[in-house]
Amino acid sequence: MDLTQVLEIASCTDPGMVRSHNEDSIAADAANGLVVLADGMGGYNAGEVASGMATTVIVTEMQQILANASPYQIDPRTNQEIARRLVREQVLKANTSIYQAAQSQPQYAGMGTTLVVALFYDNRVLVAHLGDSRLYLLRQNTLKQITRDHSLLQEQIDSGLITADQAKHAQHKNLVTRALGIDPSVEPEIHEYPARPGDLFLLCSDGLNDMVDDEDIAMTLQALGANLNLAAQQLVQMANDNGGRDNVSVILVRVLREYPGARGVMAKVFAWLK
Repeated sequence: MDLTQVLEIASCTDPGMVRSHNEDSIAADAANGLVVLADGMGGYNAGEVASGMATTVIVTEMQQILANASPYQIDPRTNQEIARRLVREQVLKANTSIYQAAQSQPQYAGMGTTLVVALFYDNRVLVAHLGDSRLYLLRQNTLKQITRDHSLLQEQIDSGLITADQAKHAQHKNLVTRALGIDPSVEPEIHEYPARPGDLFLLCSDGLNDMVDDEDIAMTLQALGANLNLAAQQLVQMANDNGGRDNVSVILVRVLREYPGARGVMAKVFAWLK
């Protein structure tokens, strides 16, 4: 199913006010309902190599697979829809590619990247993430953080060592506990959520939410949401106006109408036969 007329997508990425180059990478495939955001880490240009490899591998591989399959098809081996397995496998493939490059080329040693992948299908969105890049949902003018950071700071909040307010001013807030490409194997956190017409999803690197409070993000989306390109640019500008200490990237996805998967008898039979 081509989702080009179902999803409105806008994005913006910027090096920020301090960094000399941009280690974030973003990609979108509206037809397949796929968006990917990665925030690279590593010396020299290794971070941008890692994030670029992540978005390229995942989008390219998913495009090839979805040309011949639908995310809601049933996998005969598991009796479950294939979407979760497909996304997980491509994330693991990207992890292997980045890890092997880091091991074989000294200039890339230790490189890695955070990751957020969102796959829209059958009136839902499947989200896979690693690290502290985030996915938010604005629904009926209420902004909610959907992903939970894989970070030392989040673990301290969860254990009660610090409060969420104290975390805003904490040191070492960018130490992630899970990332792509650092270890030979990794397990992305994957969840699925209903998506409704009018929903506005925001994927962002921590360069946005470290510089701009959630309340201000929500107000910006509420005020400028009718023009997604302008909203994306304004969020990046706000991060830069507040110091822009890191690269900042955003992807906005608005659901325009319902997009149910084929559920006819023949579609089910076809899925089983495959």
